[in-house]
Amino acid sequence: MATQIDKEACREAYNQVRDDNTDTSWAVFKYEGSMILPGGTGTDYEDFKSLCTDDARLFAFVRITTGDAMSKRAKFTLITWIGENISGLQRAKISTDKALVKEIVQNFAKEFMFSDPRELDADNIRSELKKAGGANYDAQAE
Repeated sequence: MATQIDKEACREAYNQVRDDNTDTSWAVFKYEGSMILPGGTGTDYEDFKSLCTDDARLFAFVRITTGDAMSKRAKFTLITWIGENISGLQRAKISTDKALVKEIVQNFAKEFMFSDPRELDADNIRSELKKAGGANYDAQAE
């Protein structure tokens, strides 16, 4: 059966993360059967990481604060998590299903695909976003 997505509910979770007036810093979109639904939102990155288990496959839209001495800004990333115990067929399907998620999650600086919990380190992601962000005035201070 073809995968479907609850666009309205997922868009609501996405907009919560994008909204500067909320503390929400992540939203997860997970599978329930052949449907992609919001799987939760939160303010603590560690809570998000706890959802990324060996048996999970999910998408996440995450807000990370980056910047340097001159400015701080919110950067957004799309993370695809594929746990180690996910079957080959489900792994293949997630890449085509990502197009459904991208119909909603359209504004992000960088995209990641992870399957190892160590890759989810916030400093690692922040560093990659900083590289993708352009000007880095901290380098002048060194």
